[in-house]
Amino acid sequence: MPPLQRQVSSTDSYNYLLFLPDEVDPDGGDVYDGLRLRNKTHQLLLPTILFLHGAGERGSNLDNVKKYGVAKIVEQQPDFPFIVISPQCPRGEYWNVERLSALLDEIIASYPVDLDRVYLTGLSMGGYGTWHLAAAQPERFAAIAPICGGGNPQAAGNLKNLPVRAFHGAKDHVVPLSESEIMVFALKAHKGNVKFTVYPEANHDSWTQTYNNPELYKWFLQHRRQQRL
Repeated sequence: MPPLQRQVSSTDSYNYLLFLPDEVDPDGGDVYDGLRLRNKTHQLLLPTILFLHGAGERGSNLDNVKKYGVAKIVEQQPDFPFIVISPQCPRGEYWNVERLSALLDEIIASYPVDLDRVYLTGLSMGGYGTWHLAAAQPERFAAIAPICGGGNPQAAGNLKNLPVRAFHGAKDHVVPLSESEIMVFALKAHKGNVKFTVYPEANHDSWTQTYNNPELYKWFLQHRRQQRL
């Protein structure tokens, strides 16, 4: 059986893992909300998730990106109904908005991405990357889900029309809960569309129960990109 995720090298951005659903049986299978992706007679544009890993998965071995998050989930669910792009940040670096934007351009040019259903999520360092990339380019995404990260509250106004679900563990000793709270409160001050989940007993790993919950992906699919002024 071929690997579920291909390793792709990029000269202009980050190397990444690619999960591309080849086919979902329209008459059966675990299809979210009845979503039909592709059959033998026609091809549909596919919803797409950009997943940003945490600091521990940085480096030059793309297999490390599969340890957590959406890149791990698709290893267990070959019928996962999204294109999933999981880039790898080099060791010693942090997520860079310009390079991530270049990667999105590359993905859109290469694969059948539905531009109205591009979703962004990440954990820890990737949670920070999610907040920052979405604030810089909110028009690119239909919804975002930052996990145990933080951002710039002064940029929260850029996100006021973007659906956001944030997650954090109440006992997180690596990234304080206040990092998410600051962004959520700033969004609420702008009357943003934000829902905040705090896991009372979770430490830094607030991502396992988040990404293992099918409700997150159903929530993503409820949202399409809107024209935002």
